[in-house]
Amino acid sequence: MKIVFLDAKTIGDDIDLSGYDRLGEVVKYGFSTTEEARERTRDADVIVLNKVEINEASIGEADHLKLVCVTATGTNNLDKEYLEQRGIAWRNVAGYSTETVTQHTFALLFYLLEKLRYYDDYVKSGRYVEDTTFTHFSNVFHELSGKTWGIIGLGSIGRRVADLAKLFGCRVIYYSTSGKNNSPGYERVDFDTLLRSADIVSVHAPLTEDTQGLMDGEAFSKMKRSAIFLNLGRGPIVVEEDLARALEREEIAAAGLDVLCAEPMRADNPLRRLKDSERLIITPHIAWASVEARTRLMKTIEGQIREFFAEE
Repeated sequence: MKIVFLDAKTIGDDIDLSGYDRLGEVVKYGFSTTEEARERTRDADVIVLNKVEINEASIGEADHLKLVCVTATGTNNLDKEYLEQRGIAWRNVAGYSTETVTQHTFALLFYLLEKLRYYDDYVKSGRYVEDTTFTHFSNVFHELSGKTWGIIGLGSIGRRVADLAKLFGCRVIYYSTSGKNNSPGYERVDFDTLLRSADIVSVHAPLTEDTQGLMDGEAFSKMKRSAIFLNLGRGPIVVEEDLARALEREEIAAAGLDVLCAEPMRADNPLRRLKDSERLIITPHIAWASVEARTRLMKTIEGQIREFFAEE
């Protein structure tokens, strides 16, 4: 069996992949273009990838290919109709990053809610050394307990965030982007009610026709001026120019993002206009990427390959 990794750099260099070597010949490429993938998959039985588009252009000459494994939950980069025509199976992985994305959601929130950038700068600048009292009150913050947390997309990650928010004393409400999700224990509301009521709005939804551009200027204008917005779902759910304007006009208090419309970030991204880290923090799509989550991910895929060929 030959296993080809098309973009191994997207899962990092620090994850133990030695288990794959016991399955057969393993070839790893850091990144692959469509043209490179066409050549590199020619004699592959299995390909492992994250972002490479899989279609006739990239695997048209892969005559031995039996299985495509995606190191992610989303499979928008797979031409599933073409794979079905060729009789090629595919696998993805769900649930591997629930804990780490939830953790990162709270990390972004507390950074903004408790004004941690301000207080860190205050101490490191030496101003605390010269202060007259033991506590500095110039940039106040509020308790999370008693706040209303609105969740857009109550899937596995959204539910985990909801559970922990409840433990912190929040009232949790949610909006079902599909209109089909009814989750016992939490109050389902319409979109406008969520925007107008929530002190924290966090997005944990997939990118669909219903969610693309959902958070636009109209949506931000309905939020509380004191609200914090978090996007841990997909970048295109947010109209980035509209978010930049909402922050510039102080229509909302702050925003924390781990995903953008184009990744890596482009030079013309309107959010680059905002330099105040107390009001905007952007992390480079790392919420999913703890060592533990990436290890779970790759162990799961290793198991999927073993299971597939054992059944075959």
